[in-house]
Amino acid sequence: MARARSVWRCTECGHGHPKWAGQCESCQAWNSIAEEPDQSPARKGVRLGSTAIIPTARRLREVEAGRVVRWSTGLPELDFVLGGGLVPGSMTLIGGEPGIGKSTLLLQAAALLESGGHPVLYASGEESAEQLRMRADRLGGETGAVHVLGETRLEGVLAAANATGAAVLILDSIQTVYTDALESAPGNVGQVRECAGLLMRFAKESGTAVVVVGHVTKGGGLAGPKTLEHIVDTVLYFEGESTLDYRLLRATKNRFGSVDELGVFEMTGQGLVPVANPSALFLAARSTGTTGSAVTALMEGTRPVLVEVQALAAPSGYGTPQRVATGIDQRRLAVILAILERRGGTPFTGVDVFVQVTSGVRLTEPGSDLAVAAALVSSIQNVPTPANALYLGELGLGGEIRPLGGTERRLAEAARMGFTQAFGSSRAAVKVRGITHHGLEHVDELVRALAA
Repeated sequence: MARARSVWRCTECGHGHPKWAGQCESCQAWNSIAEEPDQSPARKGVRLGSTAIIPTARRLREVEAGRVVRWSTGLPELDFVLGGGLVPGSMTLIGGEPGIGKSTLLLQAAALLESGGHPVLYASGEESAEQLRMRADRLGGETGAVHVLGETRLEGVLAAANATGAAVLILDSIQTVYTDALESAPGNVGQVRECAGLLMRFAKESGTAVVVVGHVTKGGGLAGPKTLEHIVDTVLYFEGESTLDYRLLRATKNRFGSVDELGVFEMTGQGLVPVANPSALFLAARSTGTTGSAVTALMEGTRPVLVEVQALAAPSGYGTPQRVATGIDQRRLAVILAILERRGGTPFTGVDVFVQVTSGVRLTEPGSDLAVAAALVSSIQNVPTPANALYLGELGLGGEIRPLGGTERRLAEAARMGFTQAFGSSRAAVKVRGITHHGLEHVDELVRALAA
């Protein structure tokens, strides 16, 4: 039997190659080229500029502005991240580490959507209907009305969705299903891309809201071709340490709302519970009077969230001091330490440094630099920071303290949580009732203020 013709395609950009190569010639990604069967039909000769079918184009002002309809999932934090709820005819992709709670979240949302009058089909290629029933029994709640299906053939899933009249289709997961149009195994690059395309077409034609679970790689990105994220309307990431009770839901792409929004859930015996006040949750275990602790306010989309940064500086027992960071980029920590040594006159030579952000939160914006510096200085000087103080500012390599965007909202959230002082850039002339702002020009002013 003749061997089926194969093509080599980049999983990042989808570019085709005549043979395997270590680097994609299009996007320059390394080790991203995978083999897949060539299932594309032979191209027919079509002349460029053919007038056989001419689509009708309209001027933008002639297009009526439609109002986006949204269905509430019944989980306020999930609705907040989605921009108000699920949009009919949309496709949402949610990824996360194994065991983080993706299936639990979607099963809870399915039950609430069903009770709200939106029929749901929960199709799983990883669990049988009996396993889904066991999960539902552990969670409790009114999940009995949800249609469930244990199926890996995509055509069967879509047929069941049509037969049940599902308004919402939840598929867990995209890497476990396959389509009859391709001969390759489930999870193959071609299968994932083709199944995603069929699901998107089904969503647009039927008006069904499709929610798909995606596996993640070791690097934390969604597995499969990068085109998977380009196809869907919304991409959500479910994050958090499996040993902690908190889970964070982020939107990295949203065609119907803002991105970088943050939803917070608490894992309980009855499933995931939305947390309406994340700042209070993240600061609940904070103890005052301890050295090496500082609080900053992050802007997660449109929501300010207060988090605690902890630092510990101790004499090194080895030749080379350790630099350990949890929740903050290791390279950013190295830059802050260099600024404190060179510009702030605070030596860290021969000292082990450990920095962590509590509750599994990760610092990604530079506005948290001042809080990290304050925690480090507090630990090395063995002097606690003021218990009611907030630290906002970006550190430049010259030691200057730069202002942030959204300072007023950050300070308003701090005032609501009982904070009365804020240290930040002197150029951030923001006045918030109940907050005394201490303007700083240089990092050495922070060192002197903490030593006073």
